[in-house]
Amino acid sequence: MDSGRNRQTNPFTPYLNQATKYVVSSTLTEPLPWQNSILLSGDPTAGVAKLKAESGPDLGIVGSGELVRSLLAAGLIDRYVLLIHPLVLGQGRRLFDDRGPGTDLELVDSVTTSKGVIIGTYEPR
Repeated sequence: MDSGRNRQTNPFTPYLNQATKYVVSSTLTEPLPWQNSILLSGDPTAGVAKLKAESGPDLGIVGSGELVRSLLAAGLIDRYVLLIHPLVLGQGRRLFDDRGPGTDLELVDSVTTSKGVIIGTYEPR
């Protein structure tokens, strides 16, 4: 279990603590343990569609391939920012599997880090 030490020394912690976080979960209940967190219970695609219809800052997804796949199928993703690491795995879960709809993406920006990670920004055509 994380004692919190890593979060306190992570340079992203202040930003993440201040940001409003919408947490999609079928098992968690409020109050959530994270600052500025709001639980989206029920159908995640309906919850995200409602948030997108409201005015406010852009929404981002961190760490949930399953949520990405469900929002992709519902046509709710406007932009993908993908970090492509110079590492080849022989196995593992794919972000885009063969169960979802095909999507033609256009590269709109890219940056390569000093470690060789490509940060590609794509938008649906």
